Amino acid sequence: MSTTHTRIYDVAIIGGGPAGLSSALVLACARRSVIVIDGGAPRNAPAAAAHGLLGQEGVNPLQLLKRGREEAASYGARIAQTNVLHASGSADDGFTLVLNDDSTIHAGQLLIATGVRDALPAVAGLSRRWGRDVVHCPYCHGWEIRDQRIGLLASGQMSAMQALLFHQWSEQMTFFPNGLEFPADQLDKVRALGISIVSGTVCGIEVVDDRLTAVVMDDGAQVGLDALAVPAMTRARLDGLEGLGVDVAENAAGVAVVADAAGHTSVPGVWAAGNAINPAMQVSESASNGARVAMTINTEMVFARADRAIADSSNPVDA
Repeated sequence: MSTTHTRIYDVAIIGGGPAGLSSALVLACARRSVIVIDGGAPRNAPAAAAHGLLGQEGVNPLQLLKRGREEAASYGARIAQTNVLHASGSADDGFTLVLNDDSTIHAGQLLIATGVRDALPAVAGLSRRWGRDVVHCPYCHGWEIRDQRIGLLASGQMSAMQALLFHQWSEQMTFFPNGLEFPADQLDKVRALGISIVSGTVCGIEVVDDRLTAVVMDDGAQVGLDALAVPAMTRARLDGLEGLGVDVAENAAGVAVVADAAGHTSVPGVWAAGNAINPAMQVSESASNGARVAMTINTEMVFARADRAIADSSNPVDA
């Protein structure tokens, strides 16, 4: 039996990660009616710790989100663990979200904070190790794999430079171009730092006692490793939100929602924050961006209310 929540929320936030929950916290503190719609599958769930978050250094990502939900809820934000099946509407008439728990939500404004989906190379076994000893970001995982044998599997034209970056955490680096071509000057820098370059195609990984031990090349050879860096391409998660028609654009990291510095998307009344607009944002940056966009949403709503009050006073209704 379907249930319709007839209450119109000021803001519906799609995505309950650092950006979405920070937005909810700020808006709820501003006395806005807020709902956070989250499917409960955070990108960093496999990771043991989140880094670079002042006051919360090394916190488990799932524990961080649990605290965030509790904090937002303590100010009145509603947290709904479900997904959006279909979204429609406009800033003038309001937005409607049909959810997969058979409920329908109405909101005056929408905030997309859904994060991204990683597109891993077609290498057997990678996804099962993702976030553990197969990683994507040195600032997220570098400390855990410091001084270990790290390989970097090329996935795009920035990969040679990313190998240089990971070298900061370990001098035992191996670069796998994996069939991609790179400018000679980039490869010269890789070699100059003592990073080994292994030609050929990586076709699999070797795991012993639940630990990555090597990558397997197409000729059957194995290259011993303790961790594999894979700077995966990303795509903003917009499942169920296609009907809104927000603009997306390709960049060096994949496909992201187009939004200005304030968080406005191409659709009035629809906002975006966090990794959905910039997959390079760390947890701290996503949280900060979500909070800033929330402040702008509230401010614009305050100004719009004042404009309506002026218009109403200028056009009194005859008794």
